[in-house]
Amino acid sequence: MSPASTGASTVVGADVPVPTADSRVSPGGPGYRRMSFALFLAGVATFALLYSTQALLPLISGEFGVAASDASWTVAAATGGLALFVLPMSALSERFGRRAVMTASLAVAVTLGLLVPFAPSLGVLIALRALQGAALAGLPASATAYLAEEVSPKALITAIGLFVAGNSVGGMSGRVITGWVAQEWGWRVAVGVIGVIAVACAVAFRLLLPAPKHFRAGSLRPRVLARTVRDHLSNPLLRRLYAIGALFMTVFGGVYTVIGYRLTEAPFSLPQGIIGSIFLVYLVGTVSASTAGRLVGRLGRRGALYAGGGTTAAGLLLSLADSLPLVLLGLVLITAGFFAGHAVASSAVSKTATHGRAQASALYQSAYYIGSSAGSTVGAIAFHAGGWAGTVGVGLLAVLGVVAITVVGTRAARLERRHLATAA
Repeated sequence: MSPASTGASTVVGADVPVPTADSRVSPGGPGYRRMSFALFLAGVATFALLYSTQALLPLISGEFGVAASDASWTVAAATGGLALFVLPMSALSERFGRRAVMTASLAVAVTLGLLVPFAPSLGVLIALRALQGAALAGLPASATAYLAEEVSPKALITAIGLFVAGNSVGGMSGRVITGWVAQEWGWRVAVGVIGVIAVACAVAFRLLLPAPKHFRAGSLRPRVLARTVRDHLSNPLLRRLYAIGALFMTVFGGVYTVIGYRLTEAPFSLPQGIIGSIFLVYLVGTVSASTAGRLVGRLGRRGALYAGGGTTAAGLLLSLADSLPLVLLGLVLITAGFFAGHAVASSAVSKTATHGRAQASALYQSAYYIGSSAGSTVGAIAFHAGGWAGTVGVGLLAVLGVVAITVVGTRAARLERRHLATAA
């Protein structure tokens, strides 16, 4: 890969052969399944750890005697830590390599995950979760940059979709497992079990992930990083994609932070194990993320974003019903729409960036997890003030923002096509 495609100067000697784009892997090619499965496991570990306390918030509130808005910081601190550190970690991946940074990030995160069950107070728990999120920051941007460098362009959306699918499986399994374990042995044992599972995923990831063939180490000079970031933020399309990712995650973070509180109350009054099982709807996200490439092929990128936003909005409205089947259907639609929109937006970032892909992906992930932190906090505050309808209102406003930004993008694309036609 040329220096222009990474946004950094190379330090490769003249005697080192530079692989061509034709050598990048594609579905059916050697190493593709191994690579996909390794990053799938990384996605599982990342989301299982990042959201390990989300389904347990009512129990954490009960033990420490705090409101939902206070307990929600155990989620917001982790996603906020990731949002703050994803850009610096992406810079490290440009210098030391995607695989090395992902491996180190997982190692630190799983170690902290084994300490979380022993937190003596809510403050210590929040602090450990913030550190865990900061450690996990090396995964998302480095993973998408790794795929952009090692996978053929035609297969990129599908490959990133599989990584996002791993996120959905991790989020689902973590919540389901913690729900049932916590019902019998409490939330501390539950998050400890997630930590052990994440250790296994981290070891398998390191053993399976192929060594990169197209990575070229770059400079850590602050000026180089600042120039690359400035270039990305000056790109209107990238700015729109960052905002879309943040808004989609605002919906998702708010809904899944608060849903446990709603289902423990009347008229549902469900036990913790059943509430954890509700997160099986994440399987829908696995499917919608992995098929995002086909959706873009049929509707185009903006059409796919409209579809994702519309599906999410329909799910939010359905979830207002006091009927458990309708609430479940609403969660299915919210999950499908979110993961489809996220896969489309994140893959578009990797394709749009012509250099500094790690930084472009890092900025997307930063916006995405800022949206998660905002959604978790604002969604919990809205629930405290106005019940589930308040949380849904926050989500609908975020979806409206996605649609408005996509409309702006559609108009910009039409104007550009007219300009090109006139110039021709």
